[in-house]
Amino acid sequence: MEVHKCISCGENLIGMNYVKFPCPNCNESIYRCKRCRKLANLYKCPSCGFVGP
Repeated sequence: MEVHKCISCGENLIGMNYVKFPCPNCNESIYRCKRCRKLANLYKCPSCGFVGP
């Protein structure tokens, strides 16, 4: 089982408590925990530097 980390807070993502979506700029997979998504914490794509809410 592959473990991913939230791109905003670094928390290990387990089960269904996260969302995966493509970066709007380069299609790199972005993983975020539900808490950071709900709080609209910023994230930065590690591939292209795109910053989103």
